[in-house]
Amino acid sequence: MPELARLLQERTARALPAEVVECVDGWWLRHSPGVAWWVQSVLPHADAPAEQLVRRVAEAEAFFARRNSPARFQITPGACPEVLDMVLAERGYRVESPMSLHTASVGRVTALLPPPPASVVVEDRPTRTWFDVWHAVSDHRGDARAEWALLERVARPSGFAHVYSEGEVVAVGRAVVDTGWAGLFGIATLPQARGRGAARAVVSALAHWARDRRAEHLYLQVEPDNDAASRLYERAGFEKLCSYHYRTAA
Repeated sequence: MPELARLLQERTARALPAEVVECVDGWWLRHSPGVAWWVQSVLPHADAPAEQLVRRVAEAEAFFARRNSPARFQITPGACPEVLDMVLAERGYRVESPMSLHTASVGRVTALLPPPPASVVVEDRPTRTWFDVWHAVSDHRGDARAEWALLERVARPSGFAHVYSEGEVVAVGRAVVDTGWAGLFGIATLPQARGRGAARAVVSALAHWARDRRAEHLYLQVEPDNDAASRLYERAGFEKLCSYHYRTAA
């Protein structure tokens, strides 16, 4: 499980590519001004001897200091040095944004969910309407130009789902295929369309899209207190792989 979690977090980093990425001895230092803060974090995905760990943390802090940003680390159990969380706590880092990483086979999801209705269209590029719906629902309110640039940096095959109702797009989501897995991101429904199965249609459409591109497995991240999303993903066949969180410098 730890190895799978590490690989999925790295797939996520490629699906949400930062503007600047420096890989230093297995640690991914990422910075991308104007976008969601979780894109601007360290993936500390290589062990380090105790005597080197503090130095490695200081080097990461210097990377962010040069860019006038707070240092931030993604802490996925088993994917990073075991004592790193304690070291960061001793340096005054606060815990932020607990998350859960979930997985499912494509076959299980397509078997459990109804086939996507004709009102769902999956494009291979983001449309302005797709982006506007996603950005309207998104709670982090990043800079629109920077967020659009992030989407354009994605190098892996991508699918952008649009759910239409009375000629208007009311729900969206995207998937990125990467070495047999497809990550699901940005699943968002406008408030007036919630409770009508729009998000379920997005997940179903993206699962079928991923199957057509020979992906065998799906993964996604969800906030533990997002009960509606958690229920949807559980009914779709997703199971929790692990929990993780972030540490941010004071």
